[in-house]
Amino acid sequence: MGIKGLQSFVANACPDACTMVNLKEMAEKHHMNHPDSPPVIVVDAMGCVRHWYRPESWVCGGQWQEYLTNLEDFIKPFMAAGIKLVFYFDGVVEQKKREEWVKRRLKNNKEIARIFQFLRSNRRQPGRGMFFIPSGLATFTRFALKSLGQETICSLQEADYEVASYGLRNNCMGILGQDTDYLIYNTSPYFSINNLCLDRLVTVMYSRENLCNVLGLNITDLPLFACLLGNDIVPEDTLEGFWHKCIASYSPKRQSYDKRANIILAVASYISRVPCSYDSLKDLEKLLSLASDKLLYRGVESYLLLGQQSPWLPPNISNSQTHLVKQETSMCPDQEIFQLAKEQHVRAENYMVYNVLSTGEVECSNTLEDELDTELPGQALVYRPVRQHIYSVLLESGKDTSGAYPIVKEWFVYFGNQMQQPDLVQPIQLDIPDGTPSLRTLWLTKGSEVETLRYSIFLACFHLQDMVKELQLLDAPIAAVCCLLIYLILQVDSLSLEDLNAFVAHTLCLQGKSAAQLAGLQLTQVDPRAAQLGSLFIRGLTTLIMANSACGFPLSMDDLMPWKVFDGKLFQEKYQQSHRGCSLEELLEDNGSLRTQFQNLKSLICKACMGRNRTIQSRQRGKGYIAELRGGGRGRSFQQENRTSFVPPCHSQNRGFQWRAPQPYFYGSEAQPSGRGYRSGHRDQRRRFKLAPRWPR
Repeated sequence: MGIKGLQSFVANACPDACTMVNLKEMAEKHHMNHPDSPPVIVVDAMGCVRHWYRPESWVCGGQWQEYLTNLEDFIKPFMAAGIKLVFYFDGVVEQKKREEWVKRRLKNNKEIARIFQFLRSNRRQPGRGMFFIPSGLATFTRFALKSLGQETICSLQEADYEVASYGLRNNCMGILGQDTDYLIYNTSPYFSINNLCLDRLVTVMYSRENLCNVLGLNITDLPLFACLLGNDIVPEDTLEGFWHKCIASYSPKRQSYDKRANIILAVASYISRVPCSYDSLKDLEKLLSLASDKLLYRGVESYLLLGQQSPWLPPNISNSQTHLVKQETSMCPDQEIFQLAKEQHVRAENYMVYNVLSTGEVECSNTLEDELDTELPGQALVYRPVRQHIYSVLLESGKDTSGAYPIVKEWFVYFGNQMQQPDLVQPIQLDIPDGTPSLRTLWLTKGSEVETLRYSIFLACFHLQDMVKELQLLDAPIAAVCCLLIYLILQVDSLSLEDLNAFVAHTLCLQGKSAAQLAGLQLTQVDPRAAQLGSLFIRGLTTLIMANSACGFPLSMDDLMPWKVFDGKLFQEKYQQSHRGCSLEELLEDNGSLRTQFQNLKSLICKACMGRNRTIQSRQRGKGYIAELRGGGRGRSFQQENRTSFVPPCHSQNRGFQWRAPQPYFYGSEAQPSGRGYRSGHRDQRRRFKLAPRWPR
């Protein structure tokens, strides 16, 4: 999180703490001083994704090929200068940070609401001032960097702590990011990503030593200084009275500073006058009414890296006890499997698996979704039935003597969920003839039979285990798209034939297009519903990689990446073409060779849906639909628009496995998910909420 206002204070009031440096020259000096070790910069990736995402379009679901090119262009100058980059990502949200995490997600909801209000009113993307990163960007960035040959690490605890520790432990040349916590940690030099001039490898280096000179503090005072300004552990609202007392006793040298700068200087002045001891810290906790929770103690301790001590804490107290010698809990009784999941997590090779197996607690941040479009449910609810099956695969060996699975806590953002507490989600066992295989079988066993089993279990998470043969005949990325589209059409009642045509045409037309071609695509307008469908599709891809991770990787992760199967602007174009009723030739860009593929894929998807009692209806949506949303309406109902449907050339005589109706009951949050847009999603008055996929009645 960093310290509010400290970055601007350093830039405006501490010019000596901001030095322009040439990273190439620093690397050469590092190599001369340390000839046996290459110069390394550890990158706080979560602080850089906004900087890395340079494509002009961001609201349509993401320009993934362009983004991949941006990442490649970012890496090249460092490689040319002989600098190794190590990228760190947040792998967990620690309990002490959960409240702040929730606050930010709720704040993001308001920003997203303004974005969709702008889209409905103007039919174009807002300016960069309203920029919001595309859904799933952080998740897929780690896989993108791995595909580009970069060392990528997911944290097992707070990422900024691990970044600072890595920098200190490995004598790194510096830390690249945009988080003032790196001024507080006593670690490697801190470089600014926002001030980076990539072509010359020049940026600003912030000096904690020079900052201390301006503030009249020692480096060992900085952790207490950060806590008394407010951070993720010590809330700002508990400090306001203390700030007033500090300002009242402080005489600023200059009157031109703003209010926050004066607070920073006044707090520093206060600390400089207090005897440096643990007794002083305890007195401060009593003064601030923080003694019962020992917030200052915990806050100061959180900034201590391995082996470091603080004069504000008792002697021989270091953070190694809480951060690195931590008792690890697990919901997985097989420690070999758990260790493998942990190693894959750290190497950024799997997704969410370690979180489920270690604490049974997972989270998903905001998605670009329109809360006023009541026909499209939030992605968190759309994909929850899949996640319940994935949880059952992961926790099969964790069932109790009665056969009940452990409950999984979900912190997922969706409309109406205030996240005062997590949703408690019951895993749902796969309904397959031989039962769910163990993770040891799925992950460690070799042979062609188990490869087929992995693929079958993967599809069973989406209730498509009867389609193994059909989907194996397709290229893996296309098969993944078909799996996802079948599931979405079965789950979301409002998806129409036009939506399906748009998705299939987009998938086929995307093949062979370069990043430059996609960047050059111009849209005359942006449809808000298509924008949400784009984000819904991308969140579906994250669900696919979660299922793939849990089932022992029946598919290559590379085949499930968005730059292989999705482009936001291209989908917008196909969506608008399809809904205005254009010809198939126009939809396929006059590429006759795609016509047969289009019909075959469409037929496959429709047959699968018809085999599960879902006929895909035609429902064109034009500007009139947007006008109704502007006026507060919900658009015309499905029944009013029930005009035509697509019948595939032949019907499958074997409809395959008949789904049983699972009973996923969710307990926890007071917010009632709406279940809007579902054929079989209804409120249950006896229990909190019942959400189920479509199945034959």
